[in-house]
Amino acid sequence: MQPQSVPDPRSGARENRYLEGVFAPVTEEVTAYDLPVTGRIPRELSGRYLRIGPNPLGIDDPAAHIWAAGTGMVHGVRIRDGRAEWYRNRWVRDSNMLDALGEPRRPNSLEPWMDFAPNVNVISHAGRIFALAEAGALPYELSDELDTVGHCDLGLTAEGFSANAHSKFDARTGELHSLAYIPGKAYAEHIVTDATGVVVRVTRIPTASDTPYMHDFALTENHVILYDTPLVYSNEAMAAGARPDKALQWDHDHPGRVGVMPRSGGAVRWLESTPAHISHTLNAHDDGSSVVVDLITTDAPADPADPGSAPPTLDRWTLDLAGDRLSRQRIDDRPQDFPRVNESKVSRPYRYGYSAVSALYDLPFPVDGQHPDETFSNALVKHDLLRGTTEVHGFAADAAVGEAVFAAAPGGHEEDDGYLMAYVHNPDRGAADLVIVASQDFASAPVARVHLPVRVPLGLHGNWVPDPE
Repeated sequence: MQPQSVPDPRSGARENRYLEGVFAPVTEEVTAYDLPVTGRIPRELSGRYLRIGPNPLGIDDPAAHIWAAGTGMVHGVRIRDGRAEWYRNRWVRDSNMLDALGEPRRPNSLEPWMDFAPNVNVISHAGRIFALAEAGALPYELSDELDTVGHCDLGLTAEGFSANAHSKFDARTGELHSLAYIPGKAYAEHIVTDATGVVVRVTRIPTASDTPYMHDFALTENHVILYDTPLVYSNEAMAAGARPDKALQWDHDHPGRVGVMPRSGGAVRWLESTPAHISHTLNAHDDGSSVVVDLITTDAPADPADPGSAPPTLDRWTLDLAGDRLSRQRIDDRPQDFPRVNESKVSRPYRYGYSAVSALYDLPFPVDGQHPDETFSNALVKHDLLRGTTEVHGFAADAAVGEAVFAAAPGGHEEDDGYLMAYVHNPDRGAADLVIVASQDFASAPVARVHLPVRVPLGLHGNWVPDPE
């Protein structure tokens, strides 16, 4: 198979940036074995690197297309014994995708708006792999080789809520925590799923309106943190039959607030905040009578159709529960998103965080201590939150790097003992590489580049799924 070049977004009329350039969808499913590697894959890594993102097949009106509405496609690389055994990309098959591919439909009683191929995150829990979606659409189970098994009941409650796009795994308890919502219902649900995949606790949380948008949340050892922001669903658009992913709007009259609920359930305490948009949580932890939340935020109105329109920054919000107030501190004001930590530190005190600087924002990322003209528009950033310093691993200006996932080194003793893994476009080949960077030698060249045979569009979230020990 010949490598695919990135379409030039400068050629012709630019109808929709999310269908062009590094975002342009791929048009076929590919399987490749024994992938070539530059460098050396650490033999201690054994598992699958998976990432998902929107990848529509056929667009009726490109100018009106919303990136978040695209059918999900999972891209995966199987690593074992120092080799990259395979690469696969597979569409998640909802009814529309089955029709588009000419495959028979499965028995399905879902409402049309619920029958949506997830495109936001792909995780492993209880020994199974799941693609997760936003706003009530059910998860889909995938096989180890990324074929669609079908929609499933991960985290499903009696009210029809289920595991959501940013469900959080607590490595110490084995629990999966979800904050799920459905547009049109004036409440959310905190759902706890045990290590076997069984729902063990559900807490209903009243919301200020029946149109909340709660894309992410935060978890500590003792609390669940909720974000109530001005980005909400439009009642008018919903009443007119718009799909939830096309009905979001910025409500200038909606106040900002943060909710704190005991992790075991109970009443929510709401603290006022500025009306900021919160895209993603880096991590959170308890600190005496306070809760510390590190998150990606922007004070500018967010355009749901163009997530790159308001470049976000990394902030620390401290929730003083004794004084009933919230304070904000800027950690890094350079544009970045897709924050991740060592998963063993989720909900606990931690030192290191990682984020991505990507073509989503089309803005330079100045590097501390470098020449003023030396900037990156594609980079990974390592934050040392103890020392207040950053390291930057930069890529070529026409590369496209998204979220990087931390893969802990088996038997490692330090929090940053492991590797960052991400898909990066290789302009010289017109295809993607899976880049593996040693976290403890972050600014140096990657330890390995796995050369994929095709392009991987800039996408959303994913995870490293290690083999069972």
